[in-house]
Amino acid sequence: MPTPPEAEKQHTGPEEGDQPPSMSSRDAAPPAPPRRNPCCLCWCCCCSCSWNEERRRAWRASRESRLQPLPSCEACATPSPEEVRSWAQSFDKLMHSPAGRSVFREFLRTEYSEENMLFWLACEELKAEANQHVVDEKARLIYEDYVSILSPKEVSLDSRVREGVNKKMQEPSAHTFDDAQLQIYTLMHRDSYPRFLSSPAYRALLLRGRSTSSSEA
Repeated sequence: MPTPPEAEKQHTGPEEGDQPPSMSSRDAAPPAPPRRNPCCLCWCCCCSCSWNEERRRAWRASRESRLQPLPSCEACATPSPEEVRSWAQSFDKLMHSPAGRSVFREFLRTEYSEENMLFWLACEELKAEANQHVVDEKARLIYEDYVSILSPKEVSLDSRVREGVNKKMQEPSAHTFDDAQLQIYTLMHRDSYPRFLSSPAYRALLLRGRSTSSSEA
């Protein structure tokens, strides 16, 4: 016959070895690995995953070599008096002149809107690219530099054009920014070009051209 302590032990329930193990905080299941930020597939620049950060660092490192705003020949070109006068005939003639683009860009810099010319030039460079891998990389670099709302060089685009660019960035092509480029071209034509023709810089070029013509005569 069991003694009282033994009886009490028999009736307290299943032994400790038969009970399910309790789960302490240390024994808790490990947390699920963090999921990749779903926004990595879009290009609104809200993604902070390591993959995107590595790509951004690579783009920044190649920015100077891959998107030179102006070739060196444009920076040093000396326009003739006839060419300078032709810039006042139409904005297209100004933009088709390497020297004209260089002078106009310097003027835009004084108005703190140089990013408009840089964006337009970057789009022209993108359209001349045939390698799809390079197109993909340059398109994303252009987006980050000039379209992203987080960029200090963001150009002014309306919501319709911006939405169109965002959709096209899912599969970038050499013509992803065509609508945006046209809008910025129109903005420079209507807003900055008239002031450029009245600027001291352009007037000085006109006077220099007249002086050169007079001395040659």
